[in-house]
Amino acid sequence: MDELEAIRQKKLQEMQQNPQLQERIQLQQQVAQIEGAAKLWMDAEAVSRYGTLKAAHPEKALQTAILIAQFVQSGKITKVITDEQLKELLIYLDEKKQETKINIQRK
Repeated sequence: MDELEAIRQKKLQEMQQNPQLQERIQLQQQVAQIEGAAKLWMDAEAVSRYGTLKAAHPEKALQTAILIAQFVQSGKITKVITDEQLKELLIYLDEKKQETKINIQRK
């Protein structure tokens, strides 16, 4: 046990000396909380699709989890999201992304 405690103390000292590491850990914890909360509102197939999405496009997966959390807070989602509904949400995010494109042409 003393060895384990020594390792913990060393890690704690490293975190205290490196504020960037501490910020990164806090950010990862926040992301994990958001994802966990969103997954509670998904059925098994939707969670599976989310996992696949996260592996391929982590930023889009996080954006989806944040949107689900916002919908739950605002009361727009009151029951578990199915895989089909998650697909619709992803399509919605893609359409929203395409609307924000700006083309600048120089003369």
